Amino acid sequence: MGQSASVSRPRSSKSAAVISPPAMDTVSASPGGVTSDLDDAVAGDDYTLNLPDECLACIFQSLSAGDRKRSSLVCRRWLRVEGQSRHRLSLNAQSQLVNVVPGLFSRFDAVTKLALKCDRRSVSIGDDALILISLKCRNLTRLKLRACRELTDEGVAVFTENCKNLQKFSCGSCTFGAKGMNALLQNCAFLEELSVKRLRGITDGAAAEPIGPGKAAGALKMICLKDLYNGQCFGPLIAGATNLRSLKLFRCSGDWDKLLQVIADRVNGLVEVHLERLQVSDLGLSALSHCASLEILHLVKTPECTNIGLMMIAEKCKWLRKLRIDGWKTNRISDDGLIAVATHCPNLQELVLIGVNPTHLSVEKLATNCQNLERLALCGSETVGDAEISCIAAKCIALKKLCIKNCPISDHGMEALAGGCPNLVKVKVKKCRGVTSEGTDWLRSSRGSLAVNLDAVEPDLPDVGINEQEIGGADIRPIDGLNRDVNVASNSTGRSTSFKMRLGSFSGGAWWLAPSGGGQALVAGSVIIWEEATLISSGESGSPYLMCMVLMPSYIHFHRKFRPTLPLLVC
Repeated sequence: MGQSASVSRPRSSKSAAVISPPAMDTVSASPGGVTSDLDDAVAGDDYTLNLPDECLACIFQSLSAGDRKRSSLVCRRWLRVEGQSRHRLSLNAQSQLVNVVPGLFSRFDAVTKLALKCDRRSVSIGDDALILISLKCRNLTRLKLRACRELTDEGVAVFTENCKNLQKFSCGSCTFGAKGMNALLQNCAFLEELSVKRLRGITDGAAAEPIGPGKAAGALKMICLKDLYNGQCFGPLIAGATNLRSLKLFRCSGDWDKLLQVIADRVNGLVEVHLERLQVSDLGLSALSHCASLEILHLVKTPECTNIGLMMIAEKCKWLRKLRIDGWKTNRISDDGLIAVATHCPNLQELVLIGVNPTHLSVEKLATNCQNLERLALCGSETVGDAEISCIAAKCIALKKLCIKNCPISDHGMEALAGGCPNLVKVKVKKCRGVTSEGTDWLRSSRGSLAVNLDAVEPDLPDVGINEQEIGGADIRPIDGLNRDVNVASNSTGRSTSFKMRLGSFSGGAWWLAPSGGGQALVAGSVIIWEEATLISSGESGSPYLMCMVLMPSYIHFHRKFRPTLPLLVC
C-alpha cells in the first residue's frame, strides 16, 4: 500500500514503517488491490469481524513491521485499523515527500514518533513539508531529523509552535541554527531529551548566538552533543537545565573546563556523564566531582585527564557504578587513580579500561574491594598478564562477563578462570597472542555453561627473499608510478597497524614479470589482494606467466577465476 519493503526485527508492542516517497503516490488513493469486507464474507466466514477494532489493533502491534504491511492488504478494515494503530513512522525525507504528506497522515493519523531521514546525495524536504507534517501530527512526542539540509530556522520554529508536546528531539547533519534551536526549547516545555549532531547552521566564533533552556529548563533530563565546532554555545542550555541527569559530549571543540565548572555549580543531579575526545583536564573533573549522585562516567581519549582528576571523582562520587576509561596509551591514568576508585567506590559494577596499564596492585585492590563488579573489560594493556587474570579469577566473585583484548596473557590465565569467578557466564578473548584455541577449548570443556569466544591473532609474517634463478632468470621489477608504501585495505576493521606495516615493508607494492633479455612488460597491470597472510600479484593482459608471491606456503589460495590455464609461478 505505497510502502517500500524493509527488513525489521519483530517488536513486541512497537512497529515502525519505513516509507520512500517514490512509492507513496497511491497512499491517498483508494487501494484498488484490497479486498473488501463484503468480498471476504462471500468467500467464507471472516471471524475477525467479531473482534473489536481495539483487539485487532493489539494483534497488529505484536507483529513485525513487514507483517503489519502485509496484513494491511487483507481488507479495508484491516487497512484502516492498522493505520490508526501505528504510532511509529520512519520516512525517506526526500523533497518529493511533500506531495504525499496529506494522504499519508490521513491514514497514519495516530503517529506520535516520527523519523525523517534523507540520503546525503538527495535533496531533502523543506520548510513547507515540515510545517504540513506539523499540522497533521499535532500529537507528536518524538522527532528525529537526519540530513534534512533544506530546513531553516523559520520552518523549525513553526513546526515547534504546532507540536508543543515534543518530549524527544534529535537532529543530525542539519543546517538550521541557533534560532531554530531556541524556538524548539521555548515552545516545547515538555522536552526531556535533546540530541544534536553536526549542526552546521550555528555561527562560529564570538558572534555565535547562545542557546538557552527556554521553557524546557525544568523538563530536560538528557543532552547529547556530537561533532560540533561551536558546541559551547549550548553552555547556557546545559547550565540552565536544572534537572539534567545525563550529559554526553562527543568531539566538541573548545576548552570545556570552565563550562563544566559553571554546569556543576548549577546542575547537581547529574547521574551520567560521557566525555569523548574533549579538551577537558583535571579542572573539569574536579568540577564534576561535586555531582555526588554521579553513577556513570566515561572518559574516552581525554589525554589531559590524569590520576589527580580521577582520584577527586572517586573520593566524592561514591555511588559510581559504571566507569569507562580510554587512556589512549598516554599512561596518565594508572594505579593511583584506579586504587582510589577501588577504595571509595565499592558499588562499582562495570569497569572498562582501554589503553590503561594497571598493575597487580590496582587489579588486586579492585578485585578485593569491588565485590559487586559484574562486567570487566581490559583492552590494550601491556601490564595485564596471567598473574592479574589469576587475581581476578580468585577474588571477583560476582563477575559475569570478562573481555580481554590485546593483553600479554597465555593459556595459564585461561586455566585460572576455570576454577574462579563462579558467576562467570561469558569470556571474550581477542588478539591475545599467548592464548591458543587449545586453551580456550579446555576452558570451555571445564565449564560447560561458560561461553568462550576467541579471536585468534594472525601469525607473524616472515621476510620473503626473491631469487631470480627460482623463476627461470626473469627480472622482477616494480611497476613505475605505483606507490611503494602499500596502503592495505583490510577486510577486518580490527586489523592492527603493525599487521599492515608488515605488508608495507615488503619491497615494492606491485610487480610485473619481464624476460631476462628485456622487452615489454608481460603483466601490464597488477593488483595486490590481501587475504589473511597471502599477497597475490595478478594480471589481466595476455601474459603467459602469472606470479604469486606468497608469504606463508600454508596460506596459498589462488582462484583461477580469470585465466584458468595461466601458469602460476610461486616464489
